[in-house]
Amino acid sequence: MQRRHKLFVDYYENWIKLYKEGAVKNVTLKKYYLTLRWLKKLVPNLKTNELTRTIYQQLLNDYAKTHEKQTTMDFHHQLKGSILDAVDEGLIANDPTRKVIIKGKKPKEKKIKYLNQFQLQTLISNLELSSKINADWLILIIAKTGMRFSEALGLTAKDFDYANQTISINKTWDYKGIGGFQETKNKSSIRKIQIDWKTVTQFAGLLNNLDKNKPIFIDGKTYNSTINQILARHCKRVNIPQISIHGLRHTHASLLLYSGVSIASVARRLGHASMTTTQKIYLHVIQELENKDIDQVMRLLSGLN
Repeated sequence: MQRRHKLFVDYYENWIKLYKEGAVKNVTLKKYYLTLRWLKKLVPNLKTNELTRTIYQQLLNDYAKTHEKQTTMDFHHQLKGSILDAVDEGLIANDPTRKVIIKGKKPKEKKIKYLNQFQLQTLISNLELSSKINADWLILIIAKTGMRFSEALGLTAKDFDYANQTISINKTWDYKGIGGFQETKNKSSIRKIQIDWKTVTQFAGLLNNLDKNKPIFIDGKTYNSTINQILARHCKRVNIPQISIHGLRHTHASLLLYSGVSIASVARRLGHASMTTTQKIYLHVIQELENKDIDQVMRLLSGLN
């Protein structure tokens, strides 16, 4: 009997349900379903057995017409796992993803992602740090620690160790979904972040009478966009570049690197899975520091007679 081949969009949808639902976070799962919607738009009638290298490359090219190169790369990675499984199952004769070329639109002009030390100090001086927890305290703690937004929202009073001047990161808050505590991004994200004595003293007073098990920054539904708007108003008020709340994390890491803190230490503080991640994200900073090191080496050598 001749084998009936199903549409690739149907195969991919079933693959998501079988392998991804319940295995990945909701935010990641949504990316797979977004990829599915693009398949339905670009290759709605493509049968699984018809997926050749040429057709797959054309699919990527069509997607790349309206997306930047990195986004196209993500699209490819979200498809590749299902395609390799289809090859293993004998539904596709050969791996069509081999030696693909990733294209994409010219990237938009990137906004400034981080502040320099003077700009950050100016921002912090402008924060309205009242006697009760507010959004400005959230901005301050992210600027001082470099933690992720979801990690900061997941903080409770018991995560603060005043004696050892540390904050424990062991959970996050599901601000994109229905709320509630959830796991950290990865195992490396579970960590203790050292904080300065002034921040310790400030939060010790703020959190003294709060429920130690409830998130300190959550009061109803909290949106990333709302905090970004508050941060943008502060930046505009003091005439510094407007950055996002995630930009405070970039600012923290960049200032540490510029001050001579090792990449390994910065990676641990940020909760990166490896130093490679840190190096990739902060390549521009590292390159500037390398140029600075070369200048220092040349000055040293020129002084040797």
